[in-house]
Amino acid sequence: MLGATTTPADRRRRFRELLAGSEIVQFPGAINPINAQIIEQIGFEGIYISGGAFSAAQGLPDIGLTTLTEVADHGRAISRVTNLPTFIDADTGWGEAMNVARTVQEFEDAGLAGMHLEDQVNPKRCGHLDGKEVVGTAEMVKRISAAVKGRRDENFVICARTDSRAGEGLDAAIDRAKAYIDAGADMIFPEAMRDLGEFETFAQAVDVPILANMTEFGKSELFTTEQLADAGVRLVIYPVTTLRLAMGAIKSGLQTIRDTGTQVTLLDGMQTRADLYETIDYAAYNDFDAAVFNFSQEGHQ
Repeated sequence: MLGATTTPADRRRRFRELLAGSEIVQFPGAINPINAQIIEQIGFEGIYISGGAFSAAQGLPDIGLTTLTEVADHGRAISRVTNLPTFIDADTGWGEAMNVARTVQEFEDAGLAGMHLEDQVNPKRCGHLDGKEVVGTAEMVKRISAAVKGRRDENFVICARTDSRAGEGLDAAIDRAKAYIDAGADMIFPEAMRDLGEFETFAQAVDVPILANMTEFGKSELFTTEQLADAGVRLVIYPVTTLRLAMGAIKSGLQTIRDTGTQVTLLDGMQTRADLYETIDYAAYNDFDAAVFNFSQEGHQ
């Protein structure tokens, strides 16, 4: 009740433990706090917070239009309600080196367990679209170095994402990743790999965990966790999946209401009131109220 029962420091340590383990872990994307609660209750190991999904939920394209404070507030709202590690999309860091350092500290203060920072130019594009441009390796090294220097909790995970595969090729992307690791990156996010062989080549070339982005309708095939684990991937994210599930159901449902004048045929697909109350632990709030407001007015004037 009233949020997570573990501290942000505990959740950061847990994220480190997961990355150091031998099993692949899954972090579905959460578009809001109740979505994060459901992810935890289903039994996943962590929560991903997608910049693209957040932008879309604001009715905006994923081209760097959201601000640091907006994203940090969004991350805070989600991390507050879950005991799972929360891993957030930091885009290009919202500015130069000092801005990147501030980004890390804002996310630490928001209770997040880690973030990824990318090497695209600003304004950025969705990682699975054509026409992306990346900054030079030296510029991205500055971003990573600033993030590491700005970090106050050593367990806060800093992941470097490279979007260079599309424009420069796999070998160049690996060379970039090695430079980012030398600058202090704890994990590498090689965006838009073409097949399992590329994931495997990447994993064998670097000595930190790598992440696989299993976004729908992108450059990568939707591989299973078993396939990705065999290729050497440690963490898999599903950034926009819950948004797409929700928006697909909402659009279909609203069309039904418009066409038929009632939602009666949609009830079987809805979350029930009972399930909603169980998800948000409504009973615990009632118990808390009863324990606090247990006084009587009798005998008082």
